Amino acid sequence: MGLSASAQQTMTPELLWNLGRVSALGISKDGKSVIYKVSTPNAAENKSASKFYSVPVNGGNATELKDAEGLVKDKNLSPDGTLVLTSKEIKVEKVLGSDLHPELAKTTAQVYDGLDYRHWDTWNNGTHNHVGYHTVADKDGFTDIMPNEPYDSPQKPHGGDEDFIWGPDGKTIVYVSKKKVGTEYALSTNTDLYEYNLETKQTKNLTLSNPGYDTQPAYSPQGNLTWLQMKRDGYEADKNDIIVRHNGIDLNLTAGWDGTVDSFTWSADGKKVYFLAPIDGTKQLFEVNFPGKTKIAITVKQLTDGYFDVNSIIGFSGDNVITERADTNHAQEVYSYNLKKKEWKQISTVNNAVYNNLALSKTEKRYVTTTDGKKMLVWVVLPPNFDPKKKYPTLLYCQGGPQSALTQFYSFRWNFQVMAAQGYIIVAPNRRGMPGHGVKWNEEISKDWGGQVMDDYLSAIDDVAKETYVDKARLGAIGASYGGYSVFYLAGIHNKRFKTFISHCGVFNLQSMYGTTEEVFFTNWDSGGPYWDKNNAVAQKTYTQFNPINNVDKWDTPILVIQGGSDYRVPIGQGQEAFQAAQLRGIKSRFLYFPDENHWVLKPQNALVWQREFFRWLKETL
Repeated sequence: MGLSASAQQTMTPELLWNLGRVSALGISKDGKSVIYKVSTPNAAENKSASKFYSVPVNGGNATELKDAEGLVKDKNLSPDGTLVLTSKEIKVEKVLGSDLHPELAKTTAQVYDGLDYRHWDTWNNGTHNHVGYHTVADKDGFTDIMPNEPYDSPQKPHGGDEDFIWGPDGKTIVYVSKKKVGTEYALSTNTDLYEYNLETKQTKNLTLSNPGYDTQPAYSPQGNLTWLQMKRDGYEADKNDIIVRHNGIDLNLTAGWDGTVDSFTWSADGKKVYFLAPIDGTKQLFEVNFPGKTKIAITVKQLTDGYFDVNSIIGFSGDNVITERADTNHAQEVYSYNLKKKEWKQISTVNNAVYNNLALSKTEKRYVTTTDGKKMLVWVVLPPNFDPKKKYPTLLYCQGGPQSALTQFYSFRWNFQVMAAQGYIIVAPNRRGMPGHGVKWNEEISKDWGGQVMDDYLSAIDDVAKETYVDKARLGAIGASYGGYSVFYLAGIHNKRFKTFISHCGVFNLQSMYGTTEEVFFTNWDSGGPYWDKNNAVAQKTYTQFNPINNVDKWDTPILVIQGGSDYRVPIGQGQEAFQAAQLRGIKSRFLYFPDENHWVLKPQNALVWQREFFRWLKETL
């Protein structure tokens, strides 16, 4: 298990893509072990293989398992142990030409009456995810609790079994769904929690009054329904709060806390809720007390701190919280955190043999004063064996989202460790729009894509470029999604700062983006509305002043454009338009196209090509 590496070598794309991906399944039923899965890509076969392991909760030697079935408590097993919750794709709608005209079986036509015709990387073929159950004895059986409904649970594209749970008595099932169709579906974020009664076969909406997201349902040990809630419809990055329904009253545990929650878990005694949230350029563990019927004040406490991300709460073992943790130099592993001693302990060691023999990069936290006088956190990642007497090419990293946290994450594509190992300094600003710095900071990017946030980027790179070890003649800007938009926009306003650009699945033309993206609620919220609304000053500013296409006449710098063919979030035309503009203006440019990838690059060989072309471009232009 794990790989070996020669002493003091540095990270390479090939080594990166041979690391084990650790994913914890849970704590064993006897409470003695952590069960986890390790997935390892195989570039030659262009797929990944998985193995399962067990390791003592207090650390020790890991034991490989044939499989993990039955070792961890199954949340989908009913309280009486007779039924299993599951989900299944069900054909509900007739949208294919062959559905509507069965005598024409070879037609490839598709017919749609609304904007739910495709999502993420998949066209709507009339099937929907439905929640159901089967008996333990009959795994092939399926009782659909959403019969004939043209809605999804789990939610598409990335929902899983966190979208449905048993009620405490096993007589009900609670699930998440956005029960809207057509264009209304594309315009809304209004998911609700629905309760299905197994005896009456009736379903009721538990969160009808809330117009925004209601997600991640769970029950406290005392049987109080708990979930995450965003208040505003159409805003996917709204403040996410923990709601507890107690004696018929909805109590917001995090209303007075200036942050947003990623996920949560109840303590065994039901007196506290532990949750994860971005804070100050990291992702940390928090707790909040549940007062119940008492008048005790609700208090949020941050429990962990450091240059790392706590990515999930697996469970509890005595005073220890079992978690998954990563940082910019280390892929995710299983860790325990002692709540009393405030000490960390690494439990799984899948990739330690590699990292122990690597020269690691150094991450520095820096604060930069923005043009409006605010203090902005900037991560600066230095190459292994960094020598301050040398000069290094430097990359401004532009984060996507646009409201995604820029933390101590470990990506297998946008990997700071492998970039630094190739001799580049990375400047990663927590610019406007990022959670972890208060709700106001998070919201200041919406409807201002090309405004203050661009000044934030330039403030960050200008500040770091003052250092003697930064080669000011060799600066680049890189990013994906909104980060890709940022690159396109900076290309028109950078005033010769940068020598090269790389944009992956970036938004280039805000008008055509509005006409082709699938989650229209997002563009409505962040752009301020449709481009044809001439009386909407905010929207008109977005589509004119903040539209990268309107600054193409100022482009003067080499640019690499990367695009996935199955990306429906930022469709292929965005990359095509940008590349065509660069080519027709005589600017050195390259188009890296992945026909079978979506907004991400997931296949091992494609991922390696991405890395190699990324660094080939930098060597040619920087």
